[in-house]
Amino acid sequence: MKGLKKRRRIQIVVVAALALAFATALVGHALRGGISFFRSPSEVALSPPAEGEVFRIGGLVEAGSLVRGQGEAVSFRITDGTATVTVRYRGILPDLFGEGQGTVATGRMAGDVFEAREVLAKHDETYMPREVVEALKEQGHWMAPDGG
Repeated sequence: MKGLKKRRRIQIVVVAALALAFATALVGHALRGGISFFRSPSEVALSPPAEGEVFRIGGLVEAGSLVRGQGEAVSFRITDGTATVTVRYRGILPDLFGEGQGTVATGRMAGDVFEAREVLAKHDETYMPREVVEALKEQGHWMAPDGG
């Protein structure tokens, strides 16, 4: 009788561990498509992303680079002061989007051009995404809004 209880308990523990491992694998697989990594233009230039990899790129919109095409087509360049990446986007840009402003775009590379599916702009005069600030500081091109 004791041996039967012990074997049943071991079977329950093994089944529970297998169910937990299966559930963890399912969650990991489901979240894999939703994760996008941030890169600066310099990082993209140094180590180009894998074909079809979705990621976020951020920096400042280069002055004089904003070109509006037909309809909602727009192209511009994002820079971190060291490297520059051309971005193409089809859609309506945020109201606060502009040259010299911080921006983050989500999409993938198509050759040397970043094809954005989403473009975000800072939401007030003092805010800039943390990743963009860190990338600009690394390149020595960050000047805080208060001049410091």
